[in-house]
Amino acid sequence: MSHAISEELLRRFDVPGPRYTSYPTADRFVEAFTDNDYIQALQQRRAGSMALPLSLYVHIPFCESVCYYCACNKVITKHHSRAAEYLRYLAREVELQVAHLGQGHSVSQLHLGGGTPTFLSDAELEELMAMLRRHFTLAPGGEYSVEVDPRTVTEDRLKTLARLGFNRLSFGVQDFDPAVQKAVHRVQPAEQVFALVAAARRIGFESVNVDLIYGLPLQTPASFARTLAQVNELRPDRIALYAYAHLPSRFKPQRRISAAELPSAGDKLGMLSMSLDALIDAGYVYVGMDHFALPNDALAVAKRQGRLHRNFQGYSTQPDCDLIALGVSAIGRIGATYSQNAKTLEEYRDLLDQGRLPIVRGLALTRDDLLRRAVIMALMCQGEVQFESIELGHLISFKSHFARELEVLEGLAAEGLVRLNPGGIQVTEAGWFLVRAIAMVFDKNLQVDLDRARFSRII
Repeated sequence: MSHAISEELLRRFDVPGPRYTSYPTADRFVEAFTDNDYIQALQQRRAGSMALPLSLYVHIPFCESVCYYCACNKVITKHHSRAAEYLRYLAREVELQVAHLGQGHSVSQLHLGGGTPTFLSDAELEELMAMLRRHFTLAPGGEYSVEVDPRTVTEDRLKTLARLGFNRLSFGVQDFDPAVQKAVHRVQPAEQVFALVAAARRIGFESVNVDLIYGLPLQTPASFARTLAQVNELRPDRIALYAYAHLPSRFKPQRRISAAELPSAGDKLGMLSMSLDALIDAGYVYVGMDHFALPNDALAVAKRQGRLHRNFQGYSTQPDCDLIALGVSAIGRIGATYSQNAKTLEEYRDLLDQGRLPIVRGLALTRDDLLRRAVIMALMCQGEVQFESIELGHLISFKSHFARELEVLEGLAAEGLVRLNPGGIQVTEAGWFLVRAIAMVFDKNLQVDLDRARFSRII
């Protein structure tokens, strides 16, 4: 056993906190930010940043059945005809975006999320990709990924995805234990997942990710150890290991989960500690924030070379670029702004029917937001902050501007999570496993808002 980090340290830092796919976090978005503000950001980009590649995110909300743990924005339906109508509205949204942004921008990253993107038929996926290619230029060597429900795809479907240009797959597994799968209403035999991953490798996908969740009903440390052993046998290129956050008051499907069947806090912590040890012992690199990758995977290479980035989908190897978000509830970033689309299909369609972009809230970042974002992302992605580079980029004195934060970091340094030196801050090997807690020190919103109940716990 490698004992990546002690359970005692994990327990002490198990507090609510953001995931920092953005800073400020999405809970800070305001309705005062409108589609007009977004259009202004698009036009500014058109005037000054045409040469920089874009990232695209497309949200496909439909699922045939509900997974009880799910906190995503989704629509449960067996009526596949709804997808055709949704694609028509997506096409309208793209046309409105491009009218302000300009045609033919280079795209180096595309992600289809959901919901279940593979709810779409082969013909609908072809229609979607053809529509995107009409308006954008997908650059050679980009990252083109799609989330896949193993219950809804075959080897032939994977071949279609490859032919359409996707080179990365993410399979939602969560747990291989049949009793746990039944308890969360997501039954998918391990043999099915193994066969699909083998097919993906034959077809030539560059990277296969598997999502796991610990803390689900009926999970025990012993049962999750068996799942981890199967995952190690499966040997995906990347693993995302998430903690289940039971928030039935916010997410209606979770009300079908019996709280009495959830593992204790101690068992949940034990599962995380065991997972860290098991995956690192199996040769995976801990990239940070729930993500693991094999040493030769692009994500692990990017971490070694200090080229990691972070966006609304998590860690990425692509340079920090503007993100055009399409579809219901999708969140995007253009310049110094964030924006989010309407969360219901009805409102999304209604705004597009009016000829308006379906943006209902967002945020224009202040100079202080941009400064703190730079520090937080440097910690989350490179594991270090060089005072001089922040000072030159933001025209501040780091030690005077962040005097309070540096004082707090002294305590984390005493815990062995960071090293403070005259020129900067270095996250230690142990600190990587608690990097959210380190980043939270620089979050101004948390300093004035002690109510962190809106966030899931770090562990």
